[in-house]
Amino acid sequence: MEFPKPRVVISKCIEFESVRWNAQIITNELVKSLIPHIEAIPVCPEVEIGLPIPRDTLRIVRIEGEDRLMQPKTGKDLTKEMNEFTDRFLNSLPPVDGFIMMSQSPSSGLSHVKIYAGIEKAPIIERGAGMFGRVIKEKFGNLAVEDEGRLRNPIIREHFLRKLFLLADFRENTGARINDLVDFHSRHKLMLKAYNQNEMRILGRIVANHEKKPYDQVHSDYRELLLRVMLRAPDHGNNINVLQNAMGYFSSDLKKEERAYFIEKLDLYRDGKIPLIVPVDIIRSWIIRFDEDYLKNQSYFNPYPDDLLDVESIIQTSDGRDYWKE
Repeated sequence: MEFPKPRVVISKCIEFESVRWNAQIITNELVKSLIPHIEAIPVCPEVEIGLPIPRDTLRIVRIEGEDRLMQPKTGKDLTKEMNEFTDRFLNSLPPVDGFIMMSQSPSSGLSHVKIYAGIEKAPIIERGAGMFGRVIKEKFGNLAVEDEGRLRNPIIREHFLRKLFLLADFRENTGARINDLVDFHSRHKLMLKAYNQNEMRILGRIVANHEKKPYDQVHSDYRELLLRVMLRAPDHGNNINVLQNAMGYFSSDLKKEERAYFIEKLDLYRDGKIPLIVPVDIIRSWIIRFDEDYLKNQSYFNPYPDDLLDVESIIQTSDGRDYWKE
């Protein structure tokens, strides 16, 4: 199966170049496996504003209610340089599908970045986003946006990959005509149903376009709602609903013992004892066995290239937390 190539902005210190403050490179197995499947746009804001490699560390300091990017050893205030680069870089980007940023970086971090009360020995008064990262969240926060640390969690990684490849498909394959959008909605229907069944139906009505709106408006309306629908991962109940509906395509062909076995696995998934991949793979085996064309073309069962599936995500179950709650 062919997948579109997502366009992803990535911190350059992750698997690309040794540009960290200490002249090191960060290894990340997901990014390493992603690189062949994406169009990467690596960036290191600190190097781009002229800082050397290696360099003295930076920190965010709150001065009279305003966050400043400071270099404690030299006393330099680099806020203006970073803000100017951020605006220039982000405003010049082509359409992108996602971001993977260096976690806890005072420039690129998206969350849990230390904000200090002073430039030298001072307490941490808050944790938030870095100077570059906070603008990413403001401008592109509804895309597939994560820091590399969070992507080590298999639940977050799974949602990120599903969203990333779906958005890339939308960007690459729906821009020309209404039939392209109809095809997109059709092949992602079960995925969207898992995220939000009611919103999936509204998306279907947008595609139907009974009001005869111009295609540009239909496309814009669809994208706006699509991004809202994909903000958080589906819950257990929605996934189970999709999987039960999928079983219905085979119910007359399955043995009683097969149906019972599948329902048992759904119950174990509901209780958090096995991961989603277990019942999904049972359905995938039935799709192959019975050559079910409709489900074969559903992205829910083939959301991204198979070599991106991490072994840890196969064995780790959901803990029920909402990892996207601010």
